[in-house]
Amino acid sequence: MLAVSNLSCSRGDLQLFSALNLILEAGQIMQVQGENGKGKTTLLRTLCGFHLPDAGVMTWCGEDVNDLAENFYANLLYLGHHNAIKDELTGLENLQISAWLAGIKLDEKTAIAALRRMGLKGRERLATKVLSQGQRRRVALARLLVGDAKLWVLDEPLTALDVGAVALIQELIAEHLARGGMVIFTTHQPLVIAGVEMRRLELL
Repeated sequence: MLAVSNLSCSRGDLQLFSALNLILEAGQIMQVQGENGKGKTTLLRTLCGFHLPDAGVMTWCGEDVNDLAENFYANLLYLGHHNAIKDELTGLENLQISAWLAGIKLDEKTAIAALRRMGLKGRERLATKVLSQGQRRRVALARLLVGDAKLWVLDEPLTALDVGAVALIQELIAEHLARGGMVIFTTHQPLVIAGVEMRRLELL
């Protein structure tokens, strides 16, 4: 379980949000909503340790994440709204490197299977610079198919995706939740997970 209490964050002199509380348990999904500039991305990055809060406490399974350190981050997968892939590398190489950086042992066969499920069959060994924006996004999202992180933190995961890819991402999220995983995300596009109650957090 992820629990956040009295979280406050600012950007420069601007207070984005304060005294924010949330609880996310196994099998739950939460959408962070709010107008542009209200701190949605900052909140997600704070949960991942990329941005230091002004105040507040975050716990994972009842323990402070600062005390857990790597034991918490090993259970977390973050995908930002930028793809974070190298143009000169292939989709296969990008996926393998991202897995290695996350401490995940990923063999080539498993990596190729992940890329193919993401609709990239025949493009696994192409430099990502020749792929379309949607295909590049699929390369980044293939990280959802490797590793066993319990908490997915997704910032605009549907960017540049077509209808078929959106349906696939919804399917992957549903499978993750059914395994007891958790998801917190932002999106400007509709995302519906059949049979799952969508929790929402509004940043005002």
